Amino acid sequence: MASPRGPQSPRSSPSSASSQPYLSVSVTDPVKMGTGVQAYISYRVITKTNMTEYQGSEKIVIRRYSDFVWLYDRLFEKYKGVFIPPLPEKSAVEKFRFSAEFIEMRRQALDLFVNRIASHQELRQSEDLRTFLQVDEEVMERIRSYETGLFKKKPADLIQIFKDVQSKVTDVVLGKEKPVEESSEDYEKLKHYIFELENHLAEAQKQAYRLVKRHRELGNSLSDFGKAVKLLSACEGDNLGKAFSELGAKSEAVSMKLQKEAHELLMNFEEPLKDYVRAVQSIKATIAERVAAFKQQYELAETIKLKEINLDKLMLTRSDRVREAELEYKELKKESEEATERFEMIVRLMNEEIARFQEQKTLDMGIAFHEFAKGQARLATAVADAWRSLLPKLEACSTT
Repeated sequence: MASPRGPQSPRSSPSSASSQPYLSVSVTDPVKMGTGVQAYISYRVITKTNMTEYQGSEKIVIRRYSDFVWLYDRLFEKYKGVFIPPLPEKSAVEKFRFSAEFIEMRRQALDLFVNRIASHQELRQSEDLRTFLQVDEEVMERIRSYETGLFKKKPADLIQIFKDVQSKVTDVVLGKEKPVEESSEDYEKLKHYIFELENHLAEAQKQAYRLVKRHRELGNSLSDFGKAVKLLSACEGDNLGKAFSELGAKSEAVSMKLQKEAHELLMNFEEPLKDYVRAVQSIKATIAERVAAFKQQYELAETIKLKEINLDKLMLTRSDRVREAELEYKELKKESEEATERFEMIVRLMNEEIARFQEQKTLDMGIAFHEFAKGQARLATAVADAWRSLLPKLEACSTT
């Protein structure tokens, strides 16, 4: 595994052939800034590239979480039909928000986020990505502040739209109730796949969390047990006391192995699963955009039918409003054609994106579960060896 995170995206490397464009980004050095409720974490973002659109081969800037959110929102607004990589959660319980483990998990998630964008054939060409990777902190803050509220429709709002459509919201058009959701077989399959995948991933991630918790709890219990047995050894004779002392030391050693494996399990298994849950939620936001695009082109098409009927009536009666109605009809028809083109573009892009997503998911899930099995085998062997080494001494004490 290239790094203790997943899903993975190919990271371009400066060592690639000079004729090939590369864009490599690293999110490093998290530092806590400020105090109290104003405290936040800043990150050093290092970009290395030979792409001519960038200012030089290397650039280092400082960014905070809200800057990454700005980039996500910009890309989501502009690239309809493209699955925008997900961000880690915005906030956490206060006492954990600045823990070393949480900060490292967020750093890795942000690094993955920006490198997915940098490796995506369309998103990597984004002017907003270049802005994010190059402008200094003051300029970035001004841009972010200026655009606050500019994009009012957030992915969460779009997911709600999708839920509304899922409940079969209908419009009355031409006196008949018609569903505003597309009913193609491919769309139904996609919708079913995404919702099933989200449920199964969420359940797997929940169980992975329980495994991490169990390892930590068992590790803590063994540590406490080891301390207690060491104290007990002082009350026993030489042989038994020495055996108890070694038992206590082994318990503490096994405890450390369990804690280490719990951390590896968190970073290499639970976090990748959680990240894919976020990825599916991002896909659902894109599906909601598709729903909105379909609804728009559908309603325009139905409105055109009404305009045609109205225009025919005006022409039969030789009304002086015919020319005005004709202009309205042409404008509406043009708008409808553009809406249909937007919808068809979203469908085409989503078909490409879902194929890429499934291919990457197969690879990433294989890596995550392989790492999980290796870790459990490694832990089981280490624990068995530790206890086995004590058996001769404890057996000797029990037979005397």
